[in-house]
Formats: sequence, C-alpha cells, structure tokens
Amino acid sequence: MVMVANLQLGWTPFVDPIDQKYHWGRYAIQWAFTIFVLTQTWLVPLHGYLVDRFGPRVMISGAGILVGAAWVLNSYADSLFLLYVGAVIGGLGVGIVYGGAVGNALKWFPDRRGLAAGLTASGYGAGSALTPIQSLIQTNGYEATFFWFGLGQGLVVFLVAQLLRAPEPGEVSVPVVAAVQQGRRDCALPEVIKSPPFWVMYAMFVLVGVGGLMAQAQLGPMAKDFKIDNIPVAILGLTLPALTLHLRSTVP
Repeated sequence: MVMVANLQLGWTPFVDPIDQKYHWGRYAIQWAFTIFVLTQTWLVPLHGYLVDRFGPRVMISGAGILVGAAWVLNSYADSLFLLYVGAVIGGLGVGIVYGGAVGNALKWFPDRRGLAAGLTASGYGAGSALTPIQSLIQTNGYEATFFWFGLGQGLVVFLVAQLLRAPEPGEVSVPVVAAVQQGRRDCALPEVIKSPPFWVMYAMFVLVGVGGLMAQAQLGPMAKDFKIDNIPVAILGLTLPALTLHLRSTVP
C-alpha cells in the first residue's frame, strides 16, 4: 500500500514539469489522472474476484509489474497517448494492490474488520509522506523521478507479494461479537446490488472521493499559480513548504 500511494497522491507535482517540457496544457495532462482513477476504482470488484480465485500472491505480483511499468512508461512518454496508457497500466496495478491488500486483511482478522481495513488503508496515505518526490523532481527532473521510483515501487510490491497468502479453511476462527452485527455468509453480487445499504455507502464514497480527488490533482498547479508552493509552514514542530506539507497530509 505504501509503495503504490504515490501513483495517486504524488501525481500533482509532475503536472507542471510535463507541461513545461511538452506544452500539452494542464487540462490534457490531467486527463491522465482521471483515467488512472477511473481504471483504479471501477475495476476493483473484478480485481477482488480474481484475487479470491488466484490468490493475493499471484495477483499482487502481477500488480507490482504493472506499477513499475506505469511510471517507467511515464518517464519516456513523449505523447499524451503514452501518458494515458501509463495511467491505465498504473490504475490496474494500484487497484489490484488496494483491493487485494484490504480484502486479505479482512480475511485474516474477521473479528477486527474495521481496524484491519483502517490500518491497511492508512499505508496508502503514509506512502506519500515517506517519499520526497517534489524535491527529487526539482533536483533530478521529473523523468528520472518517474523512472527510478517506478522501478523501486514495482520491485518492492513484487517482493512483498511473495509473503502474502489467504488463510486456509479453519485457520482463522470467527468469534461471535455481540456488539457488531455481521452477516454470517457472503452475499452474491445480485444480492449486493439490491441492498439499499450498499448504494448508500456507494454514494458516500463517490461524493467524498470526487471532490477530494479533483482538489488533490490540482494542488500543485494551484499552489504554483498563487506562488505559495514554497512558503514554509510550521505545524507541531514540523516545517515544510506549503505544497509538500499539504501533499503529505493528504489521505485517500
């Protein structure tokens, strides 16, 4: 989760450098982010099905290759088409990692589903806090940052995937927790889409996600336009440029 976070949360610092080199315009470049998010999110149900069928090790190993290939391709992309292809590849990889990691955590800790999902998802937010992408772009250029981070992130995902497996039948006991009502069986897809609570949660995710992702994708260009991207901001003893601090505090 930490290794794939930057494909989404670390995108905005790349927008202006790409535009300065190729002059495609921010609008056209940001379509890559839109394509990435759509590919990442809309295919998660399919990813979950495939993870259940083939196991997290196989699927997330493949996702590591996709994650690495996406940013390596971005480093060489000299056309919008290649940038968009990189977005599709990255979206596929991140969707598999996100859905597979959270789903596998829930299988191992059925009596602590909220905590397991929360801790696993927190790695996604922590990923952007642990990598100095903005400073590396300034010192080494966006192409080198794409290339080396792509290789590194993909390699780590691939290696860690070898440690993953789903619990065997009977390996995890499911205690009865009176305080939290849970279903005692898995629902089939037709049952899920007929359930009102599913659509309530779906609407909540869409409403929160759309606004957050739109703002997130534009943070870098907006901060540079208002000339506040490098203004130092101190919070709780931590002093960082305004844009860097905001990106580090962004969560999915």
